Amino acid sequence: MMAKTALVLGATGGISGEVARNLVGRGWTVRALSRSGELGQRDGVEWERGDALNAPDVERAAEGASLIVHAVNPPGYRDWDRLVLPMLDGTIGAARAVGARVLLPGTVYNYGPDAFPCIGEAAAQNPLTRKGRIRVEMERRLRAAAQAGDIRVLIVRAGDFFGPHAGNSWFGQALVEAGSRPRVLTYPGRDGIGHQWAYVPDVAETMARLAERDDLGSFESFHMDGQWDPDGRRMIGALRRVLGEPGLPVRRLPWGAMRLAGPFVPLFRELAEMRYLWEEPVRLDNRRLVERLGGEPHTPLDAAVRASLVGLGCLEGPAAMGMAA
Repeated sequence: MMAKTALVLGATGGISGEVARNLVGRGWTVRALSRSGELGQRDGVEWERGDALNAPDVERAAEGASLIVHAVNPPGYRDWDRLVLPMLDGTIGAARAVGARVLLPGTVYNYGPDAFPCIGEAAAQNPLTRKGRIRVEMERRLRAAAQAGDIRVLIVRAGDFFGPHAGNSWFGQALVEAGSRPRVLTYPGRDGIGHQWAYVPDVAETMARLAERDDLGSFESFHMDGQWDPDGRRMIGALRRVLGEPGLPVRRLPWGAMRLAGPFVPLFRELAEMRYLWEEPVRLDNRRLVERLGGEPHTPLDAAVRASLVGLGCLEGPAAMGMAA
C-alpha cells in the first residue's frame, strides 16, 4: 500500500497550500519547508526548517515520502531564469533518492498559437515567452528522469487560477483588488474571446485523486477544463451576481501602460508577456482526465466566485468552498 506521506514545496502559495490542505483532509502526513517562519505543526502540516533551493534540505524533508508536490516559484516573478531549474533539479534528486512521485502543476505558458484553440496533452510545446520556455524545460527534465526510470511524474495542467487563497492571480490582481470590495472590474481579454479559469480547490481535488491512484505510469499528464468562459462575459456576470451589482462597470486592462512600465516593474513585464493568451480562445482538452477519473471535480461558478471574493477580503460572509462532484 502506498505510503501517504507528501512533501509540499511552496506550501504558502495558492495551489500548493490548497493541495496540502486537501491531502491532510485525506489522511496524508504532509510536510513543508520554511526558511524563516514558525516551525512545528500548523493546520495539520508539519513545517520543517529548510530551503527549496537547497537540495540536501529537500532530500532530508522528503524522507519516507511517496509524493513531492513541486509548486514553488520565485516571489514576484524575479530571477526565474536563475532559480527555477535548480529548484526543480533538487526535487528530482530528492524524488530519485526516496522513490517518490513528483506532482507538478502545469501551465498553458508552454504552448504557442500553433497549439490553439483546443490543446491536448500531446500538443507540441512551442512557447512564445521566456517563462514558457523555462516551463517547457522543466517538463523535459521531468520526462527524461521518468524515462530513465529514476522517478515517476504527474503533471496536472489547468487554466488561470482563482480561489480563496489565490491572490497572486489574474483574478486577484486584475479583475478585482484583494482587500477591498470592487467598485469596478478590470478585464484583460477582448469581447467575444473565450478564456479558461481554474478554481484552485477543484484543481487540488483533481491532483489528490490522481496522486492516490495506483494505475498511473511513470510519466502522466492530464488537462483540466475548469471553468470555461466562452466569450469573456461569464466570469463578469458571476462577479456581478455575487456582488449584487448588475451594473458594476468593467474597464479594460491597460496593456500599453504595463508594457511601458515593464522595464521597471518585473510583475508588469511578466504579465504583459501573457497578453497573447487573452487575445484568442485557448482551451485545454480534459477528455483524458474524464476517462481516467470518470469526471472532473467542478464547483458551480457562482459558489467558486463567492468563496474567492470572501477569501480575498473583497466580500463579507462565509467562504462556502464546497466542491461539487
